[in-house]
Amino acid sequence: MADTARAGCAPDALGTVRTLTLQREAAGYGRAQYGPLPLRPGEVVLTFDDGPEPATVDRVLATLAAECVKATFFMTGANLARHPALGQRVAAAGHTPALHSFAHPALGSLPPAEQLADLERGMQAFASVFGTLPAAYRFPFLQETPTMLAALRERRMTVASVDLGILDYAPNDMSMAALAGRLAQQLDETGGGIVLMHDANAATADALPTLLKTIKDKGYKVVHLRWDDAAAPTR
Repeated sequence: MADTARAGCAPDALGTVRTLTLQREAAGYGRAQYGPLPLRPGEVVLTFDDGPEPATVDRVLATLAAECVKATFFMTGANLARHPALGQRVAAAGHTPALHSFAHPALGSLPPAEQLADLERGMQAFASVFGTLPAAYRFPFLQETPTMLAALRERRMTVASVDLGILDYAPNDMSMAALAGRLAQQLDETGGGIVLMHDANAATADALPTLLKTIKDKGYKVVHLRWDDAAAPTR
């Protein structure tokens, strides 16, 4: 039975068809840089980067709730430190929290010691909000470095890349029609997978109802991505 039915969602809601639970391990997913998640044809995983932001998080959560879909939020440690209650609100709504660095630097431009310092600050900020260390990490700008990859392997953290995105950042066209059009084109080209969006952007929050309708109209199903927290480390 789909998660949608268990949640008592409206019959026409997009819904969450199932939950995919991954182990805490040094893996990598997302065809932009790795292999695909074990998804079925026509399935997508919704992911959001850069939050939580006070100006947008409530609208994003309300839209997701209205369509009964769950997502993974790759949050920056800096925003979690500033807005811990917002991070807790995301998790309380049933979404999966993950880490997107502390300060969102271009890691390749930093010396190794500064890269590791950003990771440590991000890990501490995450743990202070959620009580456990993150299971997954998405690189800012998807810009990987050998130093960071080694550190993530040592911590048994999954690297989350992407399969498709909507380019919802400047200087791209951020109109609702453009965002939905790029999503539709990417779905046609890739057949689904990990979708990258940015919940901190007002234009994305505004367009999210239309984006979810695009996914539904094209017949795609949403999968909720989680990691096994049975033995989640706290430090």
